[in-house]
Amino acid sequence: MYDVIIIGAGFAGYTSAIYAIRSDLKVLLIGKEPGGAIVDAAEVENYPGYKKISGFELMQKFEEQAKDFGTEIMHKEVVDVEKKGEGFIVKTKDKDFETKSIIFASGTLRRELEVPGAKEYKGKGVHMCATCDGAFYRDKVVAVIGGSNSAAHASMLLSRFAKKVYIIYRKEKMRCEPVLLDRIEAKDNMEIIYKNNVTEVKGDKFVNKIMLENEYNGKKELALDGVFVEIGSTPNSMLAKKLGVELTEAHEIIVTPHCETCVKGIFAAGDVTNTVLRQGITAAAQGAIAATSAYGFVTGKTTET
Repeated sequence: MYDVIIIGAGFAGYTSAIYAIRSDLKVLLIGKEPGGAIVDAAEVENYPGYKKISGFELMQKFEEQAKDFGTEIMHKEVVDVEKKGEGFIVKTKDKDFETKSIIFASGTLRRELEVPGAKEYKGKGVHMCATCDGAFYRDKVVAVIGGSNSAAHASMLLSRFAKKVYIIYRKEKMRCEPVLLDRIEAKDNMEIIYKNNVTEVKGDKFVNKIMLENEYNGKKELALDGVFVEIGSTPNSMLAKKLGVELTEAHEIIVTPHCETCVKGIFAAGDVTNTVLRQGITAAAQGAIAATSAYGFVTGKTTET
């Protein structure tokens, strides 16, 4: 029986683990993807204490610190959760775990490109992770679809390998941080194509072109070797919903300022919640709050401030 099981291995999850185990709780952290979405960022410059660090390296430091305090960590997928008496059951594919409380720090799920050819060529030129697959495109031509910070980070990373990086965005200006946009515009091997939608992915055995459509200029082909999809994400809240946790219309877990949900014993932190700012620093802060609230729930006590 664990005092708290944390679902998710990103800013919120690791911070929850550090605070919970320092409160002498029995803690298990389960996360399918170590580090979460930030591992795709080639450079992180807005997390205090680090002038510049890769997202992957930053999350390694979070995990190392959580382990140093004695957190039990499993890099597996949680496939189901159930209510059992006064506690809960958290299930992976091969084992069930009992816990008195749960912290959902499960982040978001990436949206996939839903046009003809996108599913057919997934893994054959269509990718969801620049960090994982960017090195395969050394001296090749790639496109990043999207206009957010994640699209900017992915394209900057790819520019280290590819001879040409196109960014395809459906609006008039990218919505990433201005400093990122300035760097993209200064790169010789990067080009932003605004006000275009991808309508089809084509290829032979692998991707070799995409079809673009502009409401003014019609359709055109863009020859390339790979496509990286960064078109946003949705909160990974399905398991919480199953337990009766209230969600917003956008599927975000609704939490109080203490990171409590409407279900006793269930807490949430980070991008899966109805937070006003989806950043690593706010996710970490919520993780600390959620762990403190879980401690109060399990022990009936409060920690000293």
